[in-house]
Amino acid sequence: MSVGTGTAVDVRIMTRAELALRGVRSEAPVRRPDGAGPSDDGHVLVDGANAALPINPDSPYSVSDGKVWLGEQDTGLTLTPVERPRFYDLATADGIPYEHIARLHGADVLATTVVQTCIRYAEADRCRFCTIEESLRSGATVAAKTPAQLAEVAEAAARLDGVRQMVMTTGTTTGPDRGARNLVRSVRAVLEAVPGLPIQVQCEPPGDLQWIRELHDAGATAIGIHAEALDDEVRRRWMPGKSTVPMAEYEAAWDEAVRVFGPNRVSTYLLVGLGEDPDELIAGAGRLIDRGVYPFVVPFRPMRGTLAAREGIGAPDTGLLRYVTEGVAAKLREAGMSGADQKAGCAACGACSVLRTAGG
Repeated sequence: MSVGTGTAVDVRIMTRAELALRGVRSEAPVRRPDGAGPSDDGHVLVDGANAALPINPDSPYSVSDGKVWLGEQDTGLTLTPVERPRFYDLATADGIPYEHIARLHGADVLATTVVQTCIRYAEADRCRFCTIEESLRSGATVAAKTPAQLAEVAEAAARLDGVRQMVMTTGTTTGPDRGARNLVRSVRAVLEAVPGLPIQVQCEPPGDLQWIRELHDAGATAIGIHAEALDDEVRRRWMPGKSTVPMAEYEAAWDEAVRVFGPNRVSTYLLVGLGEDPDELIAGAGRLIDRGVYPFVVPFRPMRGTLAAREGIGAPDTGLLRYVTEGVAAKLREAGMSGADQKAGCAACGACSVLRTAGG
């Protein structure tokens, strides 16, 4: 692996990677401290694009007059905090704050974890980067969101705050659908309330792949089936429960999802910093792209409450993140595949990744 140096574009990508890992000294009215996602971040706009950055008082990067500074050096990037949405001020008739049902991600994405519990959350099985049940224990959410609640919040978020897409993920459930059944009901309800809203659904490969067709027919625009790593040894170390689902099941689910949803309507998270060989990770991302699956490359950043944070495991080196991101972005460009073309979901939002800056 060779990190390389030099061009103006490279400097911009490196700076964006630094921000993703080291964060920024800034205010962020919209934050997400825990849950099913990859990191404890504040939601901001960097050069007008969604970005989820650690809000870090010890970061060397600061914000002044809407510009990002490294010490006294203007990095050339602009940063604007995402404003607190108006729908956060509302509650259901039985007193549940809308914010506990779904949250704003970036400037225009509504995100929810439909089922906030996971059969893999016992410590022996838990993914070491996940805190899906911690937000439930802290009282920041409810265990299961009903389709009616999600429809109510989505309508308000679209009407009051201009939300333009939605992401629905779920903890893995005990049934063979692994959570897809709840997503089907939720998608239908939201689209009745907000017709035409692009929605990405996210779940493990369902035991019966017919559920992928059910999700599409319910009206989902895109689907995320997230492996987080492609190397089996890394999967076993980081995801002892989830790794019991063999990669062959993921591959079958990806292929069926591409058949049903179409190329570049299917994505998977790949976390940089879990110990996977970077060149093998880039090559694996290339094979996903060949399948029509968008590899959403995201830096691992240990959240408070994760097993990884408890064990003192830190984020990856900036050079490593840049190397993998640029390698994957080059393959995406070669294939003519863009995250923005997915219309809904993590790749369409792009906030947690540096891929958009690198041209992917």
